[in-house]
Amino acid sequence: MDMNISVKTAARTLDVFECFAEARRPLSLSELARAIEAPVSSCFALIRTLEDRGYLYAVGRRRAFYPTKRMTELAEVIRRHDPIVERLAPTLAELRDETGESVILGKRLGDQVVYLDFVEGRQTVRYIAHVGDRKPLHSSAIGKVMLGQLGLAELDATIARLELAAVTDRTITEPARLKREVRAAGRRGWYRTQGENVADVTALAVALALGGEPFGLAVAGPSSRIAAAEAAIAGRLVDLKHRAEAA
Repeated sequence: MDMNISVKTAARTLDVFECFAEARRPLSLSELARAIEAPVSSCFALIRTLEDRGYLYAVGRRRAFYPTKRMTELAEVIRRHDPIVERLAPTLAELRDETGESVILGKRLGDQVVYLDFVEGRQTVRYIAHVGDRKPLHSSAIGKVMLGQLGLAELDATIARLELAAVTDRTITEPARLKREVRAAGRRGWYRTQGENVADVTALAVALALGGEPFGLAVAGPSSRIAAAEAAIAGRLVDLKHRAEAA
């Protein structure tokens, strides 16, 4: 099979499940075809395959479709055996309980960061994200952590290659300034983004070396609240970093 066709089919399969997550109701074939921007014939073949494999079932006379629990069950099995996320889950929950703020685990994916786990804060006003979200290296706290793990020559090359788009009006878009901040944060032992990725949200993060790979652990919340507790949160992050790496 042509590689481009395989990639498009895989993308459309994921799009189908994301459509159901957004709609939160059964969807007809025509609705799905419009949502994933595919010809009805192609969408029909995809839906029939998913139905035959037990991932979708037909609902009602109008032949709407909805996912079965098969995907959930497989995802749960996968989650329980995740070598990194499951190992760190108690640490994320502990950090959330101590700070009251949202906690994120992420790692580098190309020129972005992908969120591997997210524990929502307990505050009424809190930072919200989702597992699988991707953020720029230059504007997110975990992104800066990833930049901080690079050698000097690789850091220069990476910053020169990045677009450094202004995600907010506080995003650092000057290469020299970004390099200075990343190196200073590395010497300090923890990284920070202040309204650079989401307005009025500050995140503090540390690097975790696990299984020979760098990960990032961050606490994020409203800038005023994080600023008031910055020293305590940063100190706790550093403590948990050492504990997690020694486990």
